[in-house]
Amino acid sequence: MARVAIIGGGIAGATAALTLGRLGLDVTLFEKGESLVSGPPFCHLHAGGNLYREISDEQCVTLLRQSIDLLRFYPYAVDFRPTVIAVPHTDSGAPEALYPRLRRLQDEYRRFIAEDGRNRVLGDPETYFRVYDRESVEALRTREPVEMPRTPDEWMIPVAREVDLSTVKFPLIMVQEYGLNLFRLGAGATLSLQGLGNCDLRLETNVTAVQQTGDGRGFLITAASGGQSETQRFDYLVNAAGFRTGEIDDMLGFKRERMVEFKAAYVTQWKEADVWPEVIFHGERGTPNGMAQFTPYPCGLIQLHGMTNDITLFDEGLVGSTPSSAQPPLSERFIEMIDREWEWSCVEKRSRRAIEHMARYIPAFISAEVASKPLFGAQQIPGDDPTLRAADVSFVGERYARCEVVKASSVLSMSDAIAARLAALGYVAPPVHGIRRFQERPAPSEAQIQSEASSICVARSYPSCLSRRTVRGDIPAG
Repeated sequence: MARVAIIGGGIAGATAALTLGRLGLDVTLFEKGESLVSGPPFCHLHAGGNLYREISDEQCVTLLRQSIDLLRFYPYAVDFRPTVIAVPHTDSGAPEALYPRLRRLQDEYRRFIAEDGRNRVLGDPETYFRVYDRESVEALRTREPVEMPRTPDEWMIPVAREVDLSTVKFPLIMVQEYGLNLFRLGAGATLSLQGLGNCDLRLETNVTAVQQTGDGRGFLITAASGGQSETQRFDYLVNAAGFRTGEIDDMLGFKRERMVEFKAAYVTQWKEADVWPEVIFHGERGTPNGMAQFTPYPCGLIQLHGMTNDITLFDEGLVGSTPSSAQPPLSERFIEMIDREWEWSCVEKRSRRAIEHMARYIPAFISAEVASKPLFGAQQIPGDDPTLRAADVSFVGERYARCEVVKASSVLSMSDAIAARLAALGYVAPPVHGIRRFQERPAPSEAQIQSEASSICVARSYPSCLSRRTVRGDIPAG
């Protein structure tokens, strides 16, 4: 049996381990943290890339396909709530400019369902998106919020009641863009990997050295844990080290152009919060009117992005690799924030700015309070285009895969490509690779996932409510 090493237990490494482990390979996953799937915050599937007007239609279609697969692979990690897109008057765009892309995505969704009826996981394709003119929204202002919204109108009620309608252009657009919970995904991946007899999950283990074997047919990996160090040989190496991917490249002398960007999202408490959809207020990245993103969780917790340089983005937070190193030289202050702790004064200052940024559109939100430290991390982007969103993997030679996902949705196409390389080496039967068999493995129970996800939250010093589903309900068949 071929031995595969995976360095890094983020969503890329965890998904690769699950995929390859289920194909019968001997997999060892090295993760230096105490649990899986940490790093840059993610909060939704990015099904169709509707948050990013600057990316190509082709990237959007790719993200739609990938998101459908991800939802089917990790159904327990998905919050089945829609997203509302608003274009403020401060933005130069027009809501109508989004229609051509939305119609294309709707057509593509219909086509994916025609290929396989089990791809019908984003709701009815005929209502993939819905347009609300001002008259429709005004009519909803008089209705009381419901405890568990089930129709588009019921989801739109809190938006109609709380958003300052004078600040946005009409129509508003609701899209079946669902939430993605990183704590539940990490919990489910951990439990699933622990159930695989051919997968060795090594948490709190730091890889200190990597080198190719003399015959070029494998790798020697040295890893330290609990004060002890061990070197092992593997036939294939998957570099899933996230923003530190370049460090492994450097150990092996492999060149790669990439960027790394440090980002943060802020966790706030809003006692008045009803059950909301996610709401996106478009804006130009890096300006004072940058996009504002309102992501609801249970217990009145709201995660905020503000795409300005004093909220989610950071001055000097985007850096590129150099001719002498594949690892972009991220400032030491960001490394300190990732590896240790934020200063609380910085947490309060940036969280308050995020609250004020959102209150421009939802005035009552000014009463929100800081709930915890931010969700944060550094994101790698292959190449030199900071707007790239659909990316998955690159290779060096026959036995080295470099995971380069920018959005979580891309991890399954990444895993498929790696499995194809392993099939070419004769380690996986060609008819097997790429067939995920979504329903052919026992899934962890809801009680197991919730318990593990809550434990991860608490261990990382976040409110345990971040591990809960926004709205509970039946999971669509996948």
